[in-house]
Amino acid sequence: MKHFIPMLFSLFILLSCKSKKKEPLKEYIIAYNVYVPDSIHDDNYDVFTMKMDGSDKRNITNHPDVAWTYLAHGDKIYFVSDRDTTARALFLYEMDHHGQEIKKISNFRLQDSWMGTRKQGQELIVVPHHTVDSLLYLINTKGEILKKINPGTPYFSDPSFSPDGEWIAFVGSNKKSKKEDGYQAEIYVVNTDGNGLKKLTNYPAADTSAEWYAFKAGPPRWHPTENFISFQSKQQGKYSLYAVSPDGKKQWRLTNNSQNEGWHSWSPDGKWLTMEVFDEKQDQFHIGLMNWTTKEMQVLTDTSFKFQQAPVFMEVDGNKN
Repeated sequence: MKHFIPMLFSLFILLSCKSKKKEPLKEYIIAYNVYVPDSIHDDNYDVFTMKMDGSDKRNITNHPDVAWTYLAHGDKIYFVSDRDTTARALFLYEMDHHGQEIKKISNFRLQDSWMGTRKQGQELIVVPHHTVDSLLYLINTKGEILKKINPGTPYFSDPSFSPDGEWIAFVGSNKKSKKEDGYQAEIYVVNTDGNGLKKLTNYPAADTSAEWYAFKAGPPRWHPTENFISFQSKQQGKYSLYAVSPDGKKQWRLTNNSQNEGWHSWSPDGKWLTMEVFDEKQDQFHIGLMNWTTKEMQVLTDTSFKFQQAPVFMEVDGNKN
């Protein structure tokens, strides 16, 4: 009995130490868009995938079309493509992480826009082409329209669901086109009933460094575990990622990398940030990966292709690789 108590205490200490060990960071696959011109098809974009260390890069569409992904959920990639229509007439498709099991989802034309998902990937928020409608569409994975939502602004694009699926962040403007006087893109939120519209951001009036066509408020991405919305913005002559709280009361610069930063995504657990990074002349785009805890940043791509953009995360069962 004398020896039992010290042994029990030692076991308790050992188990306590083990419980305090940090869980290993989860591994994901990154899907991204690449411009792959050839002698026959100049307007050729493909979807590539790679591991988080930049290895095992694969062209999973390998088709002479425009194929752009702006959303993944689980091991499914959603992408817009003009493969079955005329040039740049985009429809929504789904495929697995190998580029197989491709199926067309929408029977209506889509805008070139980011999109969002909720309810474990069963519902998507998309932007129909302006010739189709002037409302956001909530659809299921069969392409059936569940609801039409009026965002409340003349121009809107790039919707992103809040983690609870009740709110939508998007790029909106009081004018329909950048070519109109007074056009000013900002980040807005609206609830899924089309109520509660609120403008969150206000681009600094004194900052004249952004060209008329530049992103002053680029595609917003809602952080899955922290209470903020991230977005791209050209300020003080450089593209960086910024953040705003869902009530609009706080706005701040999110990252401080030397290169320009653009389209980006958060891993489902919120522990990783992947983004496109590019030079001032926008001649070379890379895919970068940041550990959100340590802020360590690494570039995953090389110069084999000039335009490597719009990365998204996929969760793939190790047995499916």
